[in-house]
Amino acid sequence: MPTSLDRNRPLGTPSAWGMLGRLWRMPVLLLIGACLFWAGNFIIGRGIGQSVPPFFLSFWRWLLALGMLLPFAWPHLRRDAQAILRHVPLLFGLSLLGIGSFSTLVYIGLRSTPAINGLLLQSVIPLAIILCSFLLFREAPRRGQVLGLALSAGGVVAIASHGSVEDLLALRLHPGDLWVLAAVLSYAVYSACLRLRPAIHPLSFLAASIALALVAIGAGAIWEAGHSAAPPVTATLLLAIFYLALFPSLLAYLFFNRGVELIGANRAGQFIHLLPLFGSLMAVGLLGEALHGFHLAGLALIGAGILLAMRGR
Repeated sequence: MPTSLDRNRPLGTPSAWGMLGRLWRMPVLLLIGACLFWAGNFIIGRGIGQSVPPFFLSFWRWLLALGMLLPFAWPHLRRDAQAILRHVPLLFGLSLLGIGSFSTLVYIGLRSTPAINGLLLQSVIPLAIILCSFLLFREAPRRGQVLGLALSAGGVVAIASHGSVEDLLALRLHPGDLWVLAAVLSYAVYSACLRLRPAIHPLSFLAASIALALVAIGAGAIWEAGHSAAPPVTATLLLAIFYLALFPSLLAYLFFNRGVELIGANRAGQFIHLLPLFGSLMAVGLLGEALHGFHLAGLALIGAGILLAMRGR
């Protein structure tokens, strides 16, 4: 994590940590890393999701991430305090979409759908970002992007219906898939709206976003505690929360936000189709899940839609 860079300069400027400074200016590597870390989030979410309530997992993940971040972010938070206070409603909205809603909805969905399903459905995020950019900011898509959206929608239908025409006609979509799709929409809106973020340091932005998201997640965790028992504290649970706090939370969000800053939301979003590639390999190898024909068909349609969208740009 680029926290050892000179705290008096933006993260995008050179520093004594030459390799780290160069990485911070390489959007391709940053975005690939973010997708790799997020893929691990789905594997852990599915692996322990049956025994760990979703709000509990989301709350402790982000609370630990904030604790890790604060020592490095504190000088920037003090400097940016006035700007943060002026933009609290905007920051709260972004944090609710990109942190609170996304992570919790994914964990809810993974309780009743395989990790591969959840991972493949993430492939629609790039095209959902294009759609949100148009609806919110009139960033008009080209013909290829429109065709890409149609193909991607077909892929989502194939995965969410589990390849069953009867399920599709009867509208018996699996609840877990619908929760994950809600998370996809939430993150797409977040990505499109990152252009509105205030001009504050990246560590200030991430720390403030996590703190505000914890307000909403904490309320959900309190409600959840009244309806389900807390999971036993084991070494596996502690290691899982540590991984979730460091990699999918801190590093992935810093990397993705920086990638959007460098090349824009639409271009950065195209890299998310790597997430199901990394995650499916992890799910087969670590969780023993199987790839089915409807998975491959849905992924092919989504991939074709992404390629068309990239050509349409």
